[in-house]
Amino acid sequence: MQPTIVYCFDAYCPWCYGFSNIIKKLWTDFSASFDFEVLSGGMILPKQPLPLNVTVTYFQETYKKVEELTGVIFGEDYLWHIRNPLESDWYPNSEKPAIALCIFKEYYPEKNIEFAISLQYALFREGRDLCDDEAYRHLLVQYKIPEKAFYEKLHEESFKEKAFDEFATVKHLKVTGFPCVFLQLSPSKYYMLSNGYTNYTTLDQKIKLIMNENNL
Repeated sequence: MQPTIVYCFDAYCPWCYGFSNIIKKLWTDFSASFDFEVLSGGMILPKQPLPLNVTVTYFQETYKKVEELTGVIFGEDYLWHIRNPLESDWYPNSEKPAIALCIFKEYYPEKNIEFAISLQYALFREGRDLCDDEAYRHLLVQYKIPEKAFYEKLHEESFKEKAFDEFATVKHLKVTGFPCVFLQLSPSKYYMLSNGYTNYTTLDQKIKLIMNENNL
């Protein structure tokens, strides 16, 4: 197999949003040498739907740190919900965006990094509710995905199973924080490049060191 950069992320992870420019640069710089695979991690999977105010403290405390460290901007429509959780109609859940990513990868597997970034931009910059089917309609136009087929697949059990398979894979890889990046050299040989937000220089150095150690 060709060496693969495996990016474990979650659509609801603010730090992954802050990591967008770094993973995009990795993809740009290394796509000629490596395959890239995005796996959804299932960060928020309540057994019963829970309103935003249950988990909002984490997002309130995190978004400012992400902005300061990474330079990304959280949009006002998103921040309205974070600042007014009792008035928000959001019930965050990682399941639907993970399913959407699985569908997208069926059409454009080579652009899965790009689509993961678009999902997070839709949430954190544009303030779209990723648990609402309508949150994806503009992306279908952007990426030229058939609307009818997408929405049918969004509610098919088979694609839900694909998403939960990804959650299980991420768990099997012992990921404890997002974003998490691996360099995979064989079906069973993974090297962790980052566990949490990491700058580009560090990732680049680790990749080159691993490749040298393996005479690749």
